[in-house]
Amino acid sequence: MSEAYKLDWKTYESITKYIYENLGRQSGVKVKGHGQNCKVVGKSTVSHQIDVLTTHSDGIHNYYTAIECKYWKEKVNKDIVMKVASIIEDAGISKGVIVTKNGFTQDGLEYAKFKNIGLVELREPTTKDGEFTAKEIEFGNIDIKINATITSPKISTIDIGNNRFLEVENEFDLFNYFIILKNGTQVAFYDYVANFRMEVANQDIMGKEITKSYKIPESRLCKRQTDKTFELDEVTFTGQLTQRNESRNLTFTLVDKVWLIMKSIFDNRRFSFSENGIIVEHSNQ
Repeated sequence: MSEAYKLDWKTYESITKYIYENLGRQSGVKVKGHGQNCKVVGKSTVSHQIDVLTTHSDGIHNYYTAIECKYWKEKVNKDIVMKVASIIEDAGISKGVIVTKNGFTQDGLEYAKFKNIGLVELREPTTKDGEFTAKEIEFGNIDIKINATITSPKISTIDIGNNRFLEVENEFDLFNYFIILKNGTQVAFYDYVANFRMEVANQDIMGKEITKSYKIPESRLCKRQTDKTFELDEVTFTGQLTQRNESRNLTFTLVDKVWLIMKSIFDNRRFSFSENGIIVEHSNQ
């Protein structure tokens, strides 16, 4: 993981706030406060600091949830659960939730269930997490329709005289040939190919067959990496201007790297959280 995405306790609280804010948006849950300045005063007149405080309304009453974040190496035990239960009772808060990265002890689980305190694991995925081991989250597709017609000269035959024709599977193979002129000068055979292609293109007449000859007296056509040579006096190209449809539909899947996973212990909800803030809920099936 890059330095930009390494966690500390403060970032952990902010991420928790972001997740609950986004997950609660459709059901009307809002974040009322978070961080060091988020405090409530209980019936005891004691002020309690709440890491993340959310609220929602049924139209008549407002209900609050206090979320305690524990970015600890150790598992959260019953002492922390008792502390949260005591705070929400004193402050008249409807619900308490504890979010941690390393899970809960057995006594912590049992006491939280007894006191109806929600328990959540928020941490990096491991190989033990089944579907959470996926490296990426797919969050959309982009469909692109490309309409394209390619116009290009096509060579149909290359006549090198004396009823001989140069056969190649691909036009790029012609780069392997060169010509040694009468005076010993070596030139690329593809120079003649390119010249003919230009002649065809300049005609700008679709499908009309064009033939052009080039006089190269007392020369030799040679192929690189072989001893194969042909005596040459003239080369004649035949070809035409063609069109081909290159239209296509392209689909690109948008993905983002999985950063954290989130498991709600008692109500069995599971989420993946990406480096760029995308949240995906996983089916329990």
